[in-house]
Amino acid sequence: MKLKREDEVIVVRGKDKGKKGKIEKVYPRANLVLLPGANLYKRHYKSPVQNRPSEIIEITKPLPAGNVALICPKCHKKTRVGYKMDNKEKVRICRKCKKRI
Repeated sequence: MKLKREDEVIVVRGKDKGKKGKIEKVYPRANLVLLPGANLYKRHYKSPVQNRPSEIIEITKPLPAGNVALICPKCHKKTRVGYKMDNKEKVRICRKCKKRI
């Protein structure tokens, strides 16, 4: 997976199109990313104890990684991620400005 935790991304598809944020968690096997404030759903929570009220809470569900695009920290544009060998080390690069991410 080309996206990592703490990467700045923008949602490019879905109901939250245009929202920006930092990735909180990455699920590489499922190809999902968790972006706070995006993909919010309401969950009806029934209290297990009688003296505590039931409530409706908002939870953030993970988004498919294909629905978000990385924002390059150098050129501040949404971009795809490329790879380059730099001194026997594989580094991520911005496909637009060719700078190291």
